[in-house]
Formats: sequence, C-alpha cells, structure tokens
Amino acid sequence: MMKVNADLHIHSKHSAAVSKDMGLHEISREAMKKGVNIIGTGDCLHSGWIEEISALEERDGLFHLDSTYFALTVEIEDAHRVHHMILLPEISKARELREAFASKSSTLDMDGRPKVHMNGAEIADAVLEAGGMIGPSHAFTPWTGIYAYYGSLDKCYQEHAKDIPFIELGLSADTDYADRISDLSTRTFLSDSDAHSPRSNKLAREFNRFEMMGVSFGDLKKAILRESGCRPILNVGFYPEEGKYNRTACTRCYRQYTAKEMEDYKRRCPACKGVIKLGVRDRVDALADYPEPIHPGHRPPYLHLIPLAEIIAMAIGNKSPYTVGVHKRWEELIQGKTEIEVLVEADLSELKAEPKVIAAIDAFRHGRVEVKPGGGGKYGEISLPGPAKEKQRSILDF
Repeated sequence: MMKVNADLHIHSKHSAAVSKDMGLHEISREAMKKGVNIIGTGDCLHSGWIEEISALEERDGLFHLDSTYFALTVEIEDAHRVHHMILLPEISKARELREAFASKSSTLDMDGRPKVHMNGAEIADAVLEAGGMIGPSHAFTPWTGIYAYYGSLDKCYQEHAKDIPFIELGLSADTDYADRISDLSTRTFLSDSDAHSPRSNKLAREFNRFEMMGVSFGDLKKAILRESGCRPILNVGFYPEEGKYNRTACTRCYRQYTAKEMEDYKRRCPACKGVIKLGVRDRVDALADYPEPIHPGHRPPYLHLIPLAEIIAMAIGNKSPYTVGVHKRWEELIQGKTEIEVLVEADLSELKAEPKVIAAIDAFRHGRVEVKPGGGGKYGEISLPGPAKEKQRSILDF
C-alpha cells in the first residue's frame, strides 16, 4: 500500500472567474510543489479541455504529466442550482456523458462548470450509465450545496441515493459537522480545494490522503468506495468557522443572530434592514440526528490547516501571503520537501525558518489556534496563540 495525496475538485482556465494560468502544465508544476499526487482535471466536459487532456499520456485511467496524475472530473450545476461532482474513468466516457447532456445544456462549451437542465436523479442516472461516480459538491454551502435545497440525499438523488458513495465537505464543513447526520455515516467524505488558481494558497488548500495499492483510476475508485484495503486515511481542510456563512448573520452589516432570532425578525436585520442568511452551523443543527458527531469506524482523522503561505504571513505579521518576504520563507521551507510534508509530517526541529514560523506550524498541527466565526458573507478570523494573537486576519476571498 502507498499513501497518495489527492485534490479532486479544481477548475480549469475554461471556467468562469478562473485564472488563465489554470492550464495543465501550470497545475502540474504547482501540484508537485504542493505534494499532490492525483489532481482532478475539472471541466472535463468542455471540448477544448478534453482535447488538451487527451494529448497527455494515459496510464490506467489517469493522465500523466511529469510527476502529476490527472483524474477526469467535472462539476455541474443542476436545474435547482445544486452542484454535483463527477469522476470518470476514461475520455470516451467523458464524451459519452457530454453527449447525454448536450440537449439539456447550452453551456457545455461556454463554461467548464456547465448548467444542466436535469434534476439530481437524472444526472446520477447518466453518470452511472457512463461508468462514473457522482456525489454532491461542497454539500453544506448555503447557495449551491445540496443541503441548501434538500433535507437528505434521498430527496435529491431519489432512487439513486444508494449509489452516492461520497460527499464533498467543502470549505464550509468538516467531519464533525457531517457526522451528526446519520445518513452520511456510510459515505466517504472528500476534502478538495475547488481551486480557481494554481497559487500555493489555492491549489490543495483542502485535500485527501488515501491508502492505495497503486496510482490508477481503479485504485482511486476503490479508495473512495473503501474496497480491497484501499481507503481514505486523512482529510485536511479549513476550520468551518472560517467560512463566510458559518454563522447566521446579516449580509449587509454582518451582525450575527441565532436561527430563532432570524425567524423572529422574518429574516430582516433589525439594525440595518439587510437580509439575514442562515448559517451552515445552524443548518447542520436543523438536519442533525445527533447532538454530537458519531464517527463511524471507517472515518479518518480530520486535520485543520490553512496553506503554508497563509501561516507564514500570520506568523510574521504580514497582511498578504503574496509578499516577497512570505514567498522567500515559503521557498526556503519547501527546499527538498513539498508543502504538504512541511505542514503535516516534517520534523519541525529540522525545518529552516524563524522560531515564530515553526511555532505557528506547530500551533496548527495541534489545534492551538483561535477562530472568530464568520457569517453573512464575511469570513471568520483566525489567530495564533500567545503574542501573535493580536495579529488576526481574515482568510482570502474565495
């Protein structure tokens, strides 16, 4: 068995509001620095992107470029605004699925994340017919997540609910949130970046670690299905409280409310008359079967982290992770290593950096940070313990 890091949900340069740097070579180069072995192609129903992917060497259902393996993936929006994540085993199946959606979508070549005028069950039927896997993208996101519109997988996928092997937690939730819902106990949880840029603080800002026999689509599928000894062994992602819709809050002045107060005020902020938006935490409370999470035996640990450049910026008191000082320290830290190795497993005593940077990495590894929850469209703030506590900053706008 081998350990494989995977970020299965990104977008290419063919999607709206995505960096033009999101080409295959740029993604591969940055994935290698990050330490990601398998990365989703995103947008694999877009004809231009399909042609670019097809030019790569195919190995056992994955597409190889330098040391990076690409898995065919796409995110689509259904007729009810819910987003779904799809994994496919080969180019011919992507073309088959594209053909199945052609009469139901006018945006297949306008946006890498197309809108398809079908419901969740109809989309799942087409994906399963093509030999693919499907599950909800960023399931708890208030605007386009499945739980923004449905109370269960059954309501969305109907007769195909039993065929949904995973849900993507997204930046808004972690294992503790999702494992309060009994229906999800049999599903694999995925943590992915939804990156729109290849920058190190975007790509694989959330990722999965799988135990697999080899690097192939078949083994990736087995890991998601938890078959033949293949399985997820770690989810890595943000604290949900960092999310800009974690708490129920006004979308204008960001004043936070309880769910009951929101209803009492008829979803209008008494302070500024803005709209009060239900937060992810309160939505989970409404859906939950358990007051506290009950983790099934197959559930791996969840490690709360933010990208290394963000940690460095916090440690040295910079407002931006894009400064020369942050980049210089980032480059020094990953010499001979990957970013994921530095963040997750490297011996901190052997890392070359100022003590305050090492202390910041250690604080994240052991959960010794404080988070002021976000809500209403305003991101939460995260701070380091001790003297650095004064230097709070918001995560970047995603």
